[in-house]
Amino acid sequence: MAWLSDTILRLAGPLVLVVTFALPALEASTLLGIVVPGELALVLGGVLAHQGRVPLWAAVVAGAAGAVVGDSLGYAVGRRVGERLLARVPRRLVEPRQVERATALLRRLGGRAVFVGRFTAALRALVPGLAGIAGMAYRTFLVWNLAGGVLWATGFVLLGFAAGGAYPTVERVAGWAGLVLLGAIVAGAAAAALVRRRRSRRQGRPAPDEPGGR
Repeated sequence: MAWLSDTILRLAGPLVLVVTFALPALEASTLLGIVVPGELALVLGGVLAHQGRVPLWAAVVAGAAGAVVGDSLGYAVGRRVGERLLARVPRRLVEPRQVERATALLRRLGGRAVFVGRFTAALRALVPGLAGIAGMAYRTFLVWNLAGGVLWATGFVLLGFAAGGAYPTVERVAGWAGLVLLGAIVAGAAAAALVRRRRSRRQGRPAPDEPGGR
């Protein structure tokens, strides 16, 4: 990806913001997902903000907008033509049972799956379209999509801004940073669920996720 990094770093300010918007948007704009270096674009947007070539706030807004718009397009494709499109995909690439399991998981977890999916490349490319197939309400999808997209974009732009000239190191660990952030989110959610469960047991009523709970 060195050639892509060098190309982006040579762009003029407005074009940098276009790329910072476009690459995250492409990741989930189709049901099948296009794995593109959206995180790299955000990091380099932060680097160029560090150099004073683009405003920091503009890089964050462009990245977050790209993430939200791309995911919304992926959701729309999944909602309207998702099942027909998947029916034409060779089974060696996408097995029907895998799609069924994924959509069942989305129905069970709801918007939380959209938020968590934002932080790993494979899920980021597929979850929006599958959310459309699963029939998730767009209002629910949009709320969680906004939350995940804004946090993801802000984190990686600030990472590039803080790195400055050391961006090659950040570029190499960007994917791992997403996994670490995902792990932190999952751990926090698990801890919160455990606390709620213990409080409910002390108060003598079932937790919301236990039989009899709401």
